[in-house]
Amino acid sequence: MVKITNFFGTSWCSDCKRSKTFLGGHRIPYNWIDIDENEEAALIVEKINDGKRRVPTIEFDDGTYLVVPTNAELAQKLNLLTKPKHKYHDILIVGGGPAGLTCALYTSREGYDTALVERSALGGQVGVTERLDNYPGFPDGISGNELADRITQQVEKFGVEFIKATEIASIDDMGHCLVAKTTTGEEIDAKAMVIATGSEYKMLGVPGERKLLGYKIHFCSTCDGPFYKGKEVMVIGGGNSAFEESVFLARFASKVTIVGRSDEWKASAVLKQKISEIPNVELVTNKVVKEFIVGPKKTLQGVKFYDKDSEKDIVLHPNGVFIFIGLKPNVDIVKDLVACDEGGFIITETNMMTRTPGLFAAGDCRSGSTQQAAAAAGEGAAVALMVRDYLKKK
Repeated sequence: MVKITNFFGTSWCSDCKRSKTFLGGHRIPYNWIDIDENEEAALIVEKINDGKRRVPTIEFDDGTYLVVPTNAELAQKLNLLTKPKHKYHDILIVGGGPAGLTCALYTSREGYDTALVERSALGGQVGVTERLDNYPGFPDGISGNELADRITQQVEKFGVEFIKATEIASIDDMGHCLVAKTTTGEEIDAKAMVIATGSEYKMLGVPGERKLLGYKIHFCSTCDGPFYKGKEVMVIGGGNSAFEESVFLARFASKVTIVGRSDEWKASAVLKQKISEIPNVELVTNKVVKEFIVGPKKTLQGVKFYDKDSEKDIVLHPNGVFIFIGLKPNVDIVKDLVACDEGGFIITETNMMTRTPGLFAAGDCRSGSTQQAAAAAGEGAAVALMVRDYLKKK
């Protein structure tokens, strides 16, 4: 398989941000080189591009380059993209996190023709989690990447058709079957479908946030933490995710400041104890984010807070910010076929089926989910048995 050797870009380039997001989602490693800070690298880019500093310029180990590639071109070059081999299946699972993979394991093992489509890397958010200490069967803990790979290998043994680097644009109920249409226009039919699309990180919704996303504001410490080696970073949030990711960031950053909007932390006692033992992590309470101050070339000039204690605005100056304030479900593709709760999560019956016959939901996108990897795997097993019962009656 072709590998990336160097990723030449700049901190303010929107196409660099897009490519970094794509590669991070697929857990593709690369060596990032900012040509604004490395003149030798800038000259290499100029040589490749006939004197122009075009970025991103991505170098591969086979000696080739891609310049300002589309996501599709990157997927093709890295051999990620797969097209459906068959149009019709017994079961189509949308989403390749612990819930989707476990469901596929159960249904394929029982002989059902099962396909699973995933737009990013198999494993979902688990794959970009630094470490899990509470997943059953691993007393010493396990990295998210290794757990995702182990589950994927187990599922592959039973012949599941993986449709990788592919995004579903819509799902329609045709009565006799459900039809999923990909963003490239291909259709996949199935007697039953399981929505296991998970959730994504919430944003704060304050000025400057969207402009700096992927540049100085991030949601994935595993993807972007190494870029802040020896620098100061800020983590916004007070729950388990914020504390877990801060433990990882503290390995690279000279200082990690965790900022909460109240004087109480929602993280578990174990994580609070772990954070208290890390010397370069500081806890700051009662601060509400008002604005990310954007400078030239999309630099972060500071983070403006309302300080509840002093009742005044203050500005802090981290090199980068990681936001972990909760999750929102990825349910847009089925919003017309399902009922959702106030948070936008899919409501299901006791058999995990939505209001549309044959359309099921499991994992972090489902109402009532606990947002835990082990629980998602359990839901994957449960929904597989519910789908089996449904197909027996169909």
